[in-house]
This record gives sequence, C-alpha cells and structure tokens, in this order.
Amino acid sequence: MIFFRAMGNIDAIKKHEAALQRCLTVWIVTGLLFMLLPGTFLGAWNLISISDRHGAALLDPAWIQAHGHAQIFGWIGTFILGIGFYSLSKMRGLARFAVRRAWTCWVLWTAGVGLRWATNLWHWQWRWTLPLSAILEVAAFVLFFITVRRHRSEKNPAESGAPASQVWIGIVVVGTLGFLLSLLANFAMAVQGAYAGGGPDVPRGINERLLPLFTWAFPVVAIWGFSARWLPTFLGLSDPDARLLKLAVLVNTVAVACAIGAWWLPATALFATAATAASAGLHIFTRQQRPPKIIGVHPTFPLFVRIAYVWLLASAGISLSAAAWDKAGGLWGASRHALTVGFISAMVFAIGQRVLPAFCGMRVLFSTKLMFADLALLNLGCLLRVVSEIGAYEDYLPVLWPVLPVSAVIEMAAMTIFAANLLITFGQVPPHLRISTIQGPR
Repeated sequence: MIFFRAMGNIDAIKKHEAALQRCLTVWIVTGLLFMLLPGTFLGAWNLISISDRHGAALLDPAWIQAHGHAQIFGWIGTFILGIGFYSLSKMRGLARFAVRRAWTCWVLWTAGVGLRWATNLWHWQWRWTLPLSAILEVAAFVLFFITVRRHRSEKNPAESGAPASQVWIGIVVVGTLGFLLSLLANFAMAVQGAYAGGGPDVPRGINERLLPLFTWAFPVVAIWGFSARWLPTFLGLSDPDARLLKLAVLVNTVAVACAIGAWWLPATALFATAATAASAGLHIFTRQQRPPKIIGVHPTFPLFVRIAYVWLLASAGISLSAAAWDKAGGLWGASRHALTVGFISAMVFAIGQRVLPAFCGMRVLFSTKLMFADLALLNLGCLLRVVSEIGAYEDYLPVLWPVLPVSAVIEMAAMTIFAANLLITFGQVPPHLRISTIQGPR
C-alpha cells in the first residue's frame, strides 16, 4: 500500500511539473511574439522613418513608446513572470493552484500588454483603454507576487551559511520591486494621461525621467541577480563578491531616484559607479576558476556574456557624456540602446538559450550555430546603431543617417533568428522522450 501511494505521489509530481513546463513554454512563446511584432518590427519601422526625416520630431511618440513597452514589459517582463511561476515547481505545496494561477496571470498580462500596444498604435478609445491596460498588468503582477510570497524555497544545507551564494536572491527581490514600481508608475501616467486628455503617449520630459526606472531599476537589477546565480557555474567564475553587489544595487537605487528627479549629472555618474561595482562583484572580467559549462550552447557563450557587460559599462559612460554634452538626443538615445540591446537583450539571448530549453521540458537547443549568428548580428547591429545615432543626431557625421535603418534590419534579423531557434527547440521531442520511444515499453 505504501509503495503504491508513493508511486501515485511521484506520478502526480511529474504531471504538475509537466503542466508547469507547458505553461512556461506558452509564456516564453508569448514573450517572443511581443518581441518580434510590436517590439522589433515596429522599432525597425520607426527607425526607418526617423532616418528618412533625419529626426524623430514628426514621428508619433506613441508609436515609439509602443515599441519600448513591448520590449521591456511584453518581452522581458513576460519572460520573468513565466520563469518565476516555473520556479515555483521547486517549492513546497504548489501542486493545487500554481498552474491555475500561472494561466490566469498569463491571460491578464497578455491582455494588458496587448491592449497597451494597440492603444498606442491606433489611439482607439485611448482614454479608457490606456488605464485598463495598466490595471490588467498590475493585477497580473499582484497575482504573481501573492503566489510567490506565500512560499519558501527548500533550504540547501550546503548553501545556508554562504551569503555570497545567496546574495542573488536579495538582488532579484530588489529587481522585482523595481518591476512593481515600474508598473505602478506606468499606471499613474496612464490615469494622468486619460484625465489630461493629451493623448496615449507619456509627455517627453516625464517619459525620459521614468525610463531609468523601467530599465536600470527593473531588468538590469534582475539580470545582475541571475548573473550572480548562474554565471559562476556557466562561466566558471569565482563566487560573487556580496559586498560589491550590494553596493552596486544601493548606488543604482540612488541613481534611479536622482534620474526621476532630473538630476542627470549625479544620476549618470552613479549609474557608471553601479555598473562598475556590479561587473567587479560578479568577476566578469577575471580569469575563470574552472572550465565553463558550454554543453548545448555555442563555445563563444562566455565571450558574448562578457561583451554584454562591456555594453553595460559603455551605456553608463555614454549617458554620463549625454548629461554633459547632448544637444539633439543622440547621446541619450545611444546610451539607452547600448543598455537595452547591447546589455539586456544580449544577456537574454545568451542566458535564455542556455536555460530555457531545459526549463521547457528538458530539451536541447536546436542549433548552436544559430545561437552564434543571433548574438553576433545583435552586437553588430547595436554597434552600428550606437555609433550612427551619435554621429547623425548630434550632427558630428551626418553621412551616418543611412546607417540607422541598416542597423535596424540587422537587429531585426538577430531577433528573428533567436525566436526561430527557440521555437524550433520547443517543437522538438525532448531527447529523454525520444529515447524512451525508440526503446518502447518494457
């Protein structure tokens, strides 16, 4: 009797694990769709229009913000929420409701992000659809947060006394709070915009002050946390320096507050300090202590991770220059692109193709060559964009205006290859199931 009861429990655990894996796959595919359609393709169209007109003055700012919202919340936010729900499968007491809540959250989140994109694009009934989209996003996050906070992960005795190995949890929590604050700020701006009646776009001055909250306080901090968790293993680095990472998060928080207050020189100087401290705390540019784990990914994986952190430092440096010398938005735009594409997108490309196939059913990445291609193209496109945006916008080298759409097409190709590689991976039968099918029942 005890034997059959144990076997029944094992079968139940396997079923719920498989259900969470299917749900995570849907979350990731949804994020990829937001990345491609309202994110990358709309962004490329915007950039082509800007290049033709030699400026963004005549372009609807709501379109630009639709692109940014789809990338930060529709892509990165969807990935983080989906992975967060999947991680609950490793916690206690989740079998009864985790899957249901994950699906409910997915409906709310997808509806909110999709409605926001459509509202910014077509302006249809925007005075009520804009706040509604923000309410749906906040509701989805609240459901996620309630589910997470009710549970505690199982303690690992080997790690219970190692603060350096656990610092990543605190950093991810700070990034999660940044996520919440970003959604609340977005809701406040949606309500204010609906009341004022100026249009679905956030006024330029307010938008510029909120962008550091949407980027540095949310995805950047979250990536630092996951880097502390995974990079020592994946890249063979020594354990992260907890003190430097805590310092980086603290300085970064002060920098975001300064940016919201439009104190740009201290804000950008602090961002540069935080980026330097985080890179040093993670030992990104130090020698590896052991061989990196690159099975299933391209051998250049560690190199591209380090290049992403170079982009983080470059973004901080360019933003510091922008605070002092920007005249036409070129330096500010270049710093944001170096951060969102050079660092955030590149880290998602690198880490995502390393962990998502395993999370979504113990699969193996379809093609490591495609992984190299999308990372190489993404970095090439980002380099062209950053250089040409500074040269063209700031009128240092007007001849670079035609390079802007070229950079957009290259980045669009990189995003498409990345999405295709993951979608094909999810469509394949996992190796362990393939083997059992070949062997047949026993």
